[in-house]
Amino acid sequence: MAADRPPILLRGVREAIDRVLVRVRLIRDLLLPGGRTYRYGPHRSQRGELHLPPGSGPHPLAVLIHGGSWQKRYSKLVMRALARDLRRRGWAVWNIEYRRVGGGGGWPETFRDVGAAVDHVRALEAPLDHERVSVLGHSAGGHLALWAAGRAALPPHAPGAPAGSNPIRFVRAIALAGVCDLAAAHREWRGGAVERLLGGSPLQVPERYALADPLAQVPLAMPVLLVHGVHDKTVSVQLSRNYARAARASGGDVELIELQGEAGNHRAHIDPRGGAWAAVLERLGQDASAPGEPWARPIQPDSARA
Repeated sequence: MAADRPPILLRGVREAIDRVLVRVRLIRDLLLPGGRTYRYGPHRSQRGELHLPPGSGPHPLAVLIHGGSWQKRYSKLVMRALARDLRRRGWAVWNIEYRRVGGGGGWPETFRDVGAAVDHVRALEAPLDHERVSVLGHSAGGHLALWAAGRAALPPHAPGAPAGSNPIRFVRAIALAGVCDLAAAHREWRGGAVERLLGGSPLQVPERYALADPLAQVPLAMPVLLVHGVHDKTVSVQLSRNYARAARASGGDVELIELQGEAGNHRAHIDPRGGAWAAVLERLGQDASAPGEPWARPIQPDSARA
């Protein structure tokens, strides 16, 4: 038995070192931009970070939209770890910022910005595959991701409606712990962040909810993935359940994954080490492969191009 102790001890030390290295990389990913900044408008919030993987492309693209109750104090920084993880796996990533409540945003500016950021994909100077673009958001960004995926159905002059005759069309929309039902969130939060975003209740400004609520846009024209913690105390899983039920009833292609325990904590969804992200990677892999091309690509080393 004594002879077995050194190997066991060494294995434990290696595992501890691996955990530290993973955590260091996660912190670095959050703090270092790792992408090139492009502006899609004159306001300081009208910009995004483009992360490109090595190779000549064209690369599949993921548009990331951060959450934070649509409030100014949260920024695209919270999505950088996911952005860099996707880049290591062969994806290009457009991690967008937008005007938020308290910083010139709300209705209609937030929606105009997200729409303009998506439209700007065609102007990015990069080898991107415009036929393989997915959109992914967390929390309030999950709401905006679903809304962006349904922009084609908006009236022409609605805030954020597609510009031009050839808008970007997503192959998949993903909401992580998303605010998928604005009217229900308004009731649950007694107005709260939703009322600050839209400037009133569903009774006071019904026309805004008709244009801004993802539930009013079902079914979407592409598959939808919802990932939500059963015991999420920030955004109730019931909002994702409401969306999934309504979308399926209208013929939509929707998958809802409900996570138990700590894996379903609200912020765990944006940790690339977590179960929520593993589910996302599996589905994104189905969308990333061109005909005849396997998706299972090795993670690129950190020294590779950001």
